[in-house]
Amino acid sequence: MLTDYHVHCEFSDDSVYPMEDVVRDAIGLGLEEICFTDHVDYGIKVDWDSGEEIRWRNGEPFANVDYPRYFAKIADLQEKYGDRIRIHRGLELGVQSHTIDRYNRLTEKYPLDFAILSIHQVHDQEFWNGEFQEGRTQAEYNEEYYREMLRVVQSFKHYSVLGHMDLIVRYDKAGVYPFEKVKDLITEILKVVIADGKGIELNTSSVRYGLSDTQPSRDILRLYRELGGRIITLGSDSHRPDHLGAHIASSMELLKELGYEAFCTFENGRPVFHPL
Repeated sequence: MLTDYHVHCEFSDDSVYPMEDVVRDAIGLGLEEICFTDHVDYGIKVDWDSGEEIRWRNGEPFANVDYPRYFAKIADLQEKYGDRIRIHRGLELGVQSHTIDRYNRLTEKYPLDFAILSIHQVHDQEFWNGEFQEGRTQAEYNEEYYREMLRVVQSFKHYSVLGHMDLIVRYDKAGVYPFEKVKDLITEILKVVIADGKGIELNTSSVRYGLSDTQPSRDILRLYRELGGRIITLGSDSHRPDHLGAHIASSMELLKELGYEAFCTFENGRPVFHPL
């Protein structure tokens, strides 16, 4: 069974991939199930109906998902293509400790099948452009990244899995920070995740970004399993056609090699286990 549980489309500020094209392409690739997980990043982006000015970046509106249009479009595609592929409603939530209340209100207003919790920025500073790393040592920005993640998972509970848990690696120009130096923090985070009945994702975009390891790393994947973690999803983090479904099958094989016996999809916020 092939699934992709991290999919972006035209409703994300960093994608112009039409939602219906995603569905058609997914069917063509033999995917049996997908979940749309478009971006919400309170703190640096605003909602369309917020009354605040929407900035533009790279020719695209720098705003969160237009929720009514997004969920209506998903519903239309579920009806149109439901006999050929299962389509689920999700969001990728770029939560920060100071924005938790806004995400609580959002997830109460719009029930989801699936929600990815991602740390995309800390103190409203982004990683991809180096803003968060600037003025900090490699130890400082790596450790603060995980400390913020810990603060968030301790207080925010309306999510399904942690997305690309070691995302900071993707944007660390100093190289990969040693796992042993952040292992205690990561262990503390994972213990909270597991105790809360949440999971993590294996994000296959590490291949296209040219990372030296999986995302999260094999060390994290092993640690999660050793701690008792069993809920794990697979997602391509696709933003365009050549990303969709990429490296999902090989990642399933990797999970088996690491001792996992199943992966998950989600229905109405609850995990459904499938044998690998």
